[in-house]
Amino acid sequence: MESRDFVQSLERGLAILQAFDINHTVMTLTEAAARTGMTRAAARRFLLTLVELKFVGTDGKRFWLRPSVLNIGHAYLTGQPWWHVAQPIVEELARSTNESCSVCVLDGTDTVYVCRAAISRIVSSNLTIGSRIPAYCSAMGRALLAQLPPVHAKSLIDESPIQKLTPLTVTSRRKLMETVEKVRQQGFSLLDQELDLGLRALAVPIKLPSDNVVAALGISVHANRVSNEALMQNFLPAMLERARQISKSLQEMQRSQVSRAIQTDS
Repeated sequence: MESRDFVQSLERGLAILQAFDINHTVMTLTEAAARTGMTRAAARRFLLTLVELKFVGTDGKRFWLRPSVLNIGHAYLTGQPWWHVAQPIVEELARSTNESCSVCVLDGTDTVYVCRAAISRIVSSNLTIGSRIPAYCSAMGRALLAQLPPVHAKSLIDESPIQKLTPLTVTSRRKLMETVEKVRQQGFSLLDQELDLGLRALAVPIKLPSDNVVAALGISVHANRVSNEALMQNFLPAMLERARQISKSLQEMQRSQVSRAIQTDS
């Protein structure tokens, strides 16, 4: 039920922005209306308003996102102190392992990439900051779910639209909960070709000094180059160490902020 303060026009304007994706980078008015469930007249008003605000470009018939849209996402990243700490560590880990490394946070039933250092040869090289993947079928997603209270994790798995993305994808919600519990106990998540055939991934949790954010550090490799055993032996120790570095830096940053606040108040 919407509250009396809910602004429907803002919701519909954001729906227009979110209608653009990798498969719909350019849309006609008719396509935008169909993807958002709006009438052509309503979609036209919102699109032209976004054009005026320089969030959307147009040639009179087609529409596309403009770079100004990035200001919204960049404001989120720069407003998160842990992003400044994590990104250089992720880049260093990618260089030292020669594999793609990322940090994800949980947003509903999805994982969202917030730090990324990609190696071009990896299967999922099209993933970038802001990309979303269902949590149930990704290594980082399961590491994130394992940080939540079991009841909360189960609720998110129950809400997830489960699909069999590969022949190896676990689709039983009961088995997924068992896997999340195993990840919680062992402290890491290993995924073998459940998201993409030919892709293995390893993830570890990052402890953040916040009750509202959970994060995970992950690495992705080609299955034909790196076995599960090699992934564990060669990469897990380095990943656990980098996760500790991020956590330690964030704790020190938080203590410094608290100390400055106390000095200012006094």
